[in-house]
Amino acid sequence: MEIIITGASGFVGSNLIYSLKDENKINLMKVRYSPNQTFHFAGDSVIHLAGKAHDLKKVSQPLDYYEANFELTKQLFDSFLISECSTFIFMSTVKAVADEVKGVLTEEFEPNPKTHYGIAKLQAEEYILSKKIPENKRVYILRPCMIHGPGNKGNLNLLYKLVTKGIPWPLGAFENKRSYLSIENLCFVIKNLLENKQIPSGIYHLADDRSLSTNDLIELLGTSLGKKNLILNIHCSFIKSLARIGDYTRLPLNSERLQKLTENYIVSNKKIVNALGKSLPVTAEIGLMRTFESFKK
Repeated sequence: MEIIITGASGFVGSNLIYSLKDENKINLMKVRYSPNQTFHFAGDSVIHLAGKAHDLKKVSQPLDYYEANFELTKQLFDSFLISECSTFIFMSTVKAVADEVKGVLTEEFEPNPKTHYGIAKLQAEEYILSKKIPENKRVYILRPCMIHGPGNKGNLNLLYKLVTKGIPWPLGAFENKRSYLSIENLCFVIKNLLENKQIPSGIYHLADDRSLSTNDLIELLGTSLGKKNLILNIHCSFIKSLARIGDYTRLPLNSERLQKLTENYIVSNKKIVNALGKSLPVTAEIGLMRTFESFKK
């Protein structure tokens, strides 16, 4: 199979290439938004990873998201529709649906993104869904939750540094659950979508088999390091008051950071697992342990 991948230089792209290269011909396509452009696809499938990631430092301009994540996707998808390629996979995000989740996030949720990143991704999804798909083509919109794996530092590395320094975890009183996605499971899903033509086109949420609390992560990190962690159960109201002080001072904890560390964000993977007809190969705990082990290197 000949596969075209955009945005292949990133963490997901590099792992995907490694997963697919032995059995397929991989063509890497560098793309960037420019008005009135079209693309020529010579291959069987297109995996569109390119785009602008969520900017945690909040220095990006809104237009950057709409050009990179919406307008560019429109151009690529229009080019796919008139090409000989049979499969189009668009890497969206759960943030195209919701920034906060009550209950379990499924594909049936009414999207209501709050950030320019999420809104632009949703606009790209809606454009794809607005087009009539020829019978000989398949189109998949994937919404992964937080992706992790060896080589990806990200937010999990911040927790790792805290545990290695022996600092007690002060947020033990907060009971939250959060979904994660191992890069191995993501590559497994994409490989199956490419190979199994019986899987229906549509939107699929991607997550590991179970969600974990931040306290669970702290304990897994301790196991990885061979250390016993001290988890403090300081009353939630006191921590929240401290975070509000941090909003106006240089304390390491503020309200936004506290929310990210303690919020619930559970994503269901039932639809994709049922469509595949098989379980994901890596459990949540094993995938996270592999990520934590990579931090030692």
